[in-house]
Amino acid sequence: MNFKLAVVVLFTALVQSYLFGQSETYFLQTKVEGQPEAYSVKKASFSTDKYDEFSPVCYKNSIVFCSNRPLTKVLNYSTEENKGFIKINAVDSVGQGSLQTVRLFSKNLNTKLNDGPVTFNSKGDTIYFSRNILIDRKLSELSSVRNKLGIFYAIFDGKDWIKIRELRINSEWYNVTTPWISPDGERLYFTSDKPGGYGGSDLYYCQWTNNYWDEPVNLGAVINTKGNESYPFMNAAGEFYFSSDGHPGIGGKDIFFSRLADSSWIEPVCLDAPVNSEYDDFGIFTDTIMSEGYFSSNRDRSVDIFHFSTNYPQIFYNTIQKENNYCFTFRDNGSILIDTLNLKYRWSFGDEKPATGSIVSHCFPGPGNYIVRLDIIERETGKLFFTKLIDNLQIRDFEQPYIESPDFAVKGDNISFEGLKSYLPGFRILSYSWDFGDKTRAKGAKVTHSFTKNGEYSVNLELSLRSDSTGIIKKTGVSKKILIFNDSQEISPLMTKVNSGDGVYPDVRKSNNSVIKTKYLAEAESHRDAVFCVELLSSKTRLDVSSGIFRNIPDIYTIRERFDPQDGEYSYTVEQYLNLMSALPAYRRMALLGFKDVKVKMFVLTDPSEKDLYNLIRINGAFADSYFDFAEKLTSNALIMLDQIVKYMNKYPLLGLEIAVHSDNTGSPESNTTLSQKRAQLLIDYLINRGISSRRLVAKGYGGAKPIASNMYEKERKLNRRIDFTIINK
Repeated sequence: MNFKLAVVVLFTALVQSYLFGQSETYFLQTKVEGQPEAYSVKKASFSTDKYDEFSPVCYKNSIVFCSNRPLTKVLNYSTEENKGFIKINAVDSVGQGSLQTVRLFSKNLNTKLNDGPVTFNSKGDTIYFSRNILIDRKLSELSSVRNKLGIFYAIFDGKDWIKIRELRINSEWYNVTTPWISPDGERLYFTSDKPGGYGGSDLYYCQWTNNYWDEPVNLGAVINTKGNESYPFMNAAGEFYFSSDGHPGIGGKDIFFSRLADSSWIEPVCLDAPVNSEYDDFGIFTDTIMSEGYFSSNRDRSVDIFHFSTNYPQIFYNTIQKENNYCFTFRDNGSILIDTLNLKYRWSFGDEKPATGSIVSHCFPGPGNYIVRLDIIERETGKLFFTKLIDNLQIRDFEQPYIESPDFAVKGDNISFEGLKSYLPGFRILSYSWDFGDKTRAKGAKVTHSFTKNGEYSVNLELSLRSDSTGIIKKTGVSKKILIFNDSQEISPLMTKVNSGDGVYPDVRKSNNSVIKTKYLAEAESHRDAVFCVELLSSKTRLDVSSGIFRNIPDIYTIRERFDPQDGEYSYTVEQYLNLMSALPAYRRMALLGFKDVKVKMFVLTDPSEKDLYNLIRINGAFADSYFDFAEKLTSNALIMLDQIVKYMNKYPLLGLEIAVHSDNTGSPESNTTLSQKRAQLLIDYLINRGISSRRLVAKGYGGAKPIASNMYEKERKLNRRIDFTIINK
């Protein structure tokens, strides 16, 4: 053999060794007796016994692959085995199995050395392919160890592939080969033995950024090992396949599956025999649900392309099934205090099953939209006092396949499994595939299965789906644990526990299959300068406050008209309080006067002068005990507040202020009224002495006529001894 031939033989051997990798032997998987194989495998009709064919790719109506077969009748062998360089070939396909003559894919892509494998973008107008970086040099340069494999691309002009360009990631120091472009065109996966990897060859990707391929990124330790990883492939559903001799498998190079989950790769899964074997298996190409496809293997003396079809889908990876929950716990957050001696909580859920209490549980019939209300009810009359919240509760089944089956059973029993409650909006279910975790499989929406041994099993359901919008077919699945016992006696304690139930349900706001859209939440309003008012009635039309409707209201109450532009309603209220329970006495009094729809409502203050006065009272307090000493003189607390009132009235020179003093019911009504009037005048006199016009001020002494608490205990009487500041004459 001459020197030229020897160099070419050596170089070709090196390239083939890199492409196919070194093999290590692992345990051979054994077939379960009585179970059909997951895949049917048959050598492709265009594969030869004498030459090598590998890395098939479907392109339009052809299968494009790599081969070292000669494509002319003239013998021009380049190696001792009479095999030529690797070229990009194609064969036309019309339907399954009907194949035409193998031809060179493109003369423009053909070089003197090795060409391929290839990948195409989704439009089919750009090809990425591997070849030697140097192709038109002296033999010594071509055969140099620095003539590495690199990735190139070309554009289809309607007739042939033109504008061949080299990717900038190529290097004379290491190989860059076996490209595969992701379905969305955003990532280019490839193999490289560049320094800094995990093993002999690793898988990398480049991201398409700003109209160029960014720097290579290693796929990481989940995918790459100390061995060799190569031949990446990703289908339209985002499922990732590759070849490795570093992950535990059947033998030699095996084909593995993985996919991205929350930006991380899941642990690779080895494809079952007979796709994988004790030989080298690599270069797979499949449809989106792996119902059929092609792969490469050297199991038959030469490297050949095999066609496979799936008998029982191999379920690679499933998420744990989430259980749809329709029972929840509802709770009041307690930031607005409720006197439960006089009032009670009442929940309504849009059905005829209300519940009472600050914490309640409720079960809904199924998914849907529900209105949830929390009302505060006056115990004595059973009428509405105040509404704390109104929620729109949306209960949705988890978007997932769903396994309907018992959670436990006895070995030998026929157990029913159904997938009909799978909820995947936007997709049509094409098929149901089952893996029962005991090396048995089945197909169908409804199946039965019997376990022969006790233990815990992971039952997997995988669905083939077609998108209603895109037509893309993909797979998805779930896994569910099932316990199998030896006999019914072992299962009895579990049955008793399930039937009894513990009544503990998840908080509705923490449940994963419920969404709450709050329409009204009193607690949220209370943090926005809000006050509580007793609403007598509301009306779409404006009413005259001097009309007969309001004739029975005592003079001590001032009727206020409010208009809500959102609802388009007028609201007529009396009193204004900083906390809810202060409104209870006035509420009861208005109810006795015949206002059937009386209730307490919260109003958010929007006027700057009202908001400022509200905050002064909230910060400084307004209890008579802290404003007057035993000699009925003003205390330092009173002076601090009144000085703030002076500044306030100077800020708003057009408004007037009523200062009202209240007492408890201790003593006679006459003496209480006299004392409270005297105290109110003391406050007014101080403001006048500080320069505030008397025409802007009104002193009111109500005595015990307008209580905000019951006067039964001292702590309640103390609340009644208070001072009100009310804006007038605006």
